Amino acid sequence: MKTSLLLRLSSLIVGLPLAHAADWPVWRGLTRDGISTEKDWKVGAEPKVLWEAEAGLGFSSFVVSEGRLLTTGHADGKDTVWCLDASSGKVVWKHEYPADLGDKYYEGGTSNTPTIDGDKVYHLSRWGDLFCLEAATGRVVWEKNVQKETEANIPDWGFAGAPLVQGGLLILNVGKAGLGVEKAGGKIVWKSDVDSAGYSTPYPITRDGVKLAVVSSGDAYTAVKVEDGTPVWSHRWATRYGVNASDPILSGDKLFISTGYNKGCTLLKLTASQPEKVWESKVLKNQFNSSVLIDGHLYGIDGDQNSRCSLKCVKLEDGSVAWEEKSIGFGSLMAADGRLIILTEKGELVVAKASSAGFEELSRAQVLSGRCWSCPVLANGRIYVRNAPGKVLCLEAK
Repeated sequence: MKTSLLLRLSSLIVGLPLAHAADWPVWRGLTRDGISTEKDWKVGAEPKVLWEAEAGLGFSSFVVSEGRLLTTGHADGKDTVWCLDASSGKVVWKHEYPADLGDKYYEGGTSNTPTIDGDKVYHLSRWGDLFCLEAATGRVVWEKNVQKETEANIPDWGFAGAPLVQGGLLILNVGKAGLGVEKAGGKIVWKSDVDSAGYSTPYPITRDGVKLAVVSSGDAYTAVKVEDGTPVWSHRWATRYGVNASDPILSGDKLFISTGYNKGCTLLKLTASQPEKVWESKVLKNQFNSSVLIDGHLYGIDGDQNSRCSLKCVKLEDGSVAWEEKSIGFGSLMAADGRLIILTEKGELVVAKASSAGFEELSRAQVLSGRCWSCPVLANGRIYVRNAPGKVLCLEAK
């Protein structure tokens, strides 16, 4: 009897789909570094389109969990959080709310990528609307406008960072050094000065057993205690237009920061007090999307979207350039299993080896037209890409 039951249970376990083994529920993935643990994926010379959808105008990336894919877009005076079936593209639910287009020097539309945390979805709009939604149904659990409540300045291009979940708190890039909100009910736990925030997502690090979040403003990156928002250190990093948009990257006790607009990058050594500068250079200027760090080398886009850009491989230790590939131009990227997944601004999907020895292209295909700034996402054998007008493609990567 026991043997029969064990055999039946074993057969059930073997038959269970492994579809959730490589989910991507938060911006830059659960490790916050833009690198997926997924293996055995492959993209052909002509990637197969499994499905396509329309999400509206915007630059949100994607999050994927429990068979659901979320992104955002703008149309007809409203922003929409879309929940699609990750395998078919069918609409599971959508949540709309009134929003300005915000087309200042560009098309406008949504910027923020939602965050999935278990059975809840958290979303911050460009204008400070904060939502807690049921992941399965899209039902509003609670909502509020944190900008109006805190009177924080709205950055020129609106709030752009995704909510960071830390225990029972949401850490938001609102105000000069972040905002802490109770995730269960939306109560504000702590806030910072009203000065304009930067555009990066709060980045979690732990130092001496203390949980911190590194938050950008228009002129600095600041580490604050997650529990109460107390500033621990601040590194001045003044940039043109106040655009500090890319996320930091932590390696041991070193923190890498990069910004576009000819600002450049720096490597900081974290200490018990203020960080110490290891090096600073203009060698790698990430305007919007962050680099990825693999085996001591950074891979990222150097330059602004309106300039001559290239993909670069830079040694983290000293900032020396290992190689540069100009055929990529402007774009965004993530990585998985020693390979880079790059979406160029012109809609080319490029897969290349992540090797400091040189640029080695494995495949290149034109998959989209129009402006493409949103970061591609690999999850469970599929690659998701989109353009600014809102066309979403799901490509087979098995």
